[in-house]
This record gives sequence, structure tokens and C-alpha cells, in this order.
Amino acid sequence: MCDLTVAADSARFALPGVANGIFCTTPGVGVARNLARKHALEMLFTGDQIDAATAERWGLVNRVVPLAELDRAVGALAAKVAAHSPAVVKLGKQFFYDQVEKGIAEAYALAAEGMACNMMLEDAGEGIDAFLAKREPDWKNR
Repeated sequence: MCDLTVAADSARFALPGVANGIFCTTPGVGVARNLARKHALEMLFTGDQIDAATAERWGLVNRVVPLAELDRAVGALAAKVAAHSPAVVKLGKQFFYDQVEKGIAEAYALAAEGMACNMMLEDAGEGIDAFLAKREPDWKNR
């Protein structure tokens, strides 16, 4: 259920409950929202492990790196997100998750509301000003 995931190339993923007589209904909720239905069902119905490369190909993780590079890769991804306005990222995350399970019309209505709310943030003005001035933004909400 992570927003972003970096996995070591040695990582393995499974929903093994079915092999023990317990269907992984609770973990299946998060997995079903991150994978194509057929991939989620394969994991749920078989209990088989998938390797990191398969997890990346299926979209369960964003990227796979050697174990020795894991901390650096996680830090680099976190730093990239943290370089942006916290208020904008927070708002974007909220609206993304609000709309992602909705029908297309309702999703676009929420997206329009999200854009309007975003433009009201002080950091939106700072970001636009910085872009026009060709300088780095000075986020107010750090």
C-alpha cells in the first residue's frame, strides 16, 4: 500500500495464505489496487512468490536495484519528492486517491476541484513565479 516502492533485486513477494487454508482477503485489498486484476488474482489464488523483476514488471514496485544500492535509491526517490512543495504533494496525493476508484466523470469533477484548490495555494504562485523567472522555487510550506 506504499505510494512509491523501491525493492532490492533479491526481494520476493507473495500472498501465501491460500496454501495454509486462509485466503489473503485483507492484503488482497491493497494488492488489487496496485496490480492488474489477473496479476493480483494469480498471487491470491496460487500463493506463489514473485521475484522483484516480476513485481516491477507487474507494477507492484516502481524500481528494482541491487541490495547494496537500496538505501541510496530510496533516499534519491524520497529527496526528489521532498524537493517539491509539501502542500502541493499533500493535496495531489489526497485528490489522486479520492479520484482513482471513481468513474471517469466523477474523477474529472474531482480533478477540476483539485486544480482549483491547488491554484489557491501560496506555493502555486511561487512555483509559477519561479518558472517565469527561471529560478528555483522557495516553497513557503516547508
